[in-house]
Amino acid sequence: MSTGTATTESHSHDHDHAHGHDHAHGHDHSHSHAPAPAATDEPAGPVNLTAKAAEKVREIRTEENIEADYALRVKVQGGGCSGFSYDLYFDQVQEIDQSFDVHGVKVICDQMSLMYLMGTEIDYVEGMHGAGFKFNNPNVKSTCGCGSSFSV
Repeated sequence: MSTGTATTESHSHDHDHAHGHDHAHGHDHSHSHAPAPAATDEPAGPVNLTAKAAEKVREIRTEENIEADYALRVKVQGGGCSGFSYDLYFDQVQEIDQSFDVHGVKVICDQMSLMYLMGTEIDYVEGMHGAGFKFNNPNVKSTCGCGSSFSV
């Protein structure tokens, strides 16, 4: 008899337990979890684009009918008032490139440029002096007034 009671009790408890973890709790948990992957995804690449910059890149790609297999190349090259300058253009992926996806834009970068660009965020700004892509590079020690060249 006591075994029968225990079984009934156990069954009842299991049912209550399942009911206790209501959909609201489960949904709450998954809801608070949903933004986490997106947030950790964004800075995952060594070079980041703001949402506005990514939108502008997609707009340019559409306007200029750039082929789908071309990615956005971010490059550092010698020259410019402060020693180095940035370059941003659509290019085909090379074997030596690192590629990563930022806000749905495929970004590629060669190994040498990547050393200087680690942690850089590219923004698109519109102001009185015109509009363009702005590089916010944490590795830079000095920049010049034009904002397109830097030294490390």
